Formats: sequence, structure tokens, C-alpha cells
Amino acid sequence: MTERKVENYPVSEVEVLAEELRRAISTFVRVIRDKTDTEKSAQSETLGILERNGAMNVAALALRRGVAHQTMRVVVAQMVADGLIDRSPDPEDKRSQLLSLSNIGRDMVVRDRISRASRIGTMIEATLSVEEREHLRKSIDLFDRISAAEID
Repeated sequence: MTERKVENYPVSEVEVLAEELRRAISTFVRVIRDKTDTEKSAQSETLGILERNGAMNVAALALRRGVAHQTMRVVVAQMVADGLIDRSPDPEDKRSQLLSLSNIGRDMVVRDRISRASRIGTMIEATLSVEEREHLRKSIDLFDRISAAEID
């Protein structure tokens, strides 16, 4: 494996590829979020976690988001007040409550996802040839394989 130096640190070709991929994906995500007005926020992160993982308590949400329990409690209180999430008793811990997406919260997640996918579709159509679209389609499998290798 060939090594190169980046800012005086030796790096392998795979590390260079990894950094180029990280940069490209980060830029892509920022552009899409900016152009669709679906910026990442504490609320959008929380909605996404609940949508992907189902109901959980404040402690589990705080752990998933990497924030303090008290910080998560403040975010949750506002989201409940806004009607984005529902609370219900936790059958396994009577002192705790389970948080889940409300219909309003679920609609917001779906609406934002559709908005981003629509924008991406428009960009693909305007930018890529049919052959390039096929390359992109094939690369999705590669991303899925890389991700699957790290899912617990």
C-alpha cells in the first residue's frame, strides 16, 4: 500500500480515499439540507432517532444523541409542547415514560425526507448522464456494504 503525506502525516491511499469520501458526503449533505431548508437540529436528530429505533425514554435518547440527560429533557419538553412526540408510561419502569413520534412528528420526518429526496432527484436529473446514473446506482450497494460492516 502506497503512503503519502498530508500535512506532514503519513497516510495510506485508503485513508486518502476515505477523507475524499468524507468530504464529498459532508458537502453533499450540507447542500441538500441547505437547499431544502431541512437543517439538522436537536429536534430533527431526536425525531430521526425515534423514527429509526421506536419508543424510548429520555435517558436512552440522551445516550443516542450524546448529550446530557438534562439537555435531552429540555429538548423533549419542547417537542411534547409542540406536539412532535408523545409520552406514555414505560411498562418496564413505572418511574419513566416512553417517548414516541406523534402523527405530527412522523409527518415532519416524512415531509423532510421527501423534500430531500426530491431535490436530490432533480440534481441527478440535471447533472448526470444516463451512464453516470447507472454508476451512481451501483455505488449505493458499496455504501450499503460499508455501512453494514459497522452495524452492531
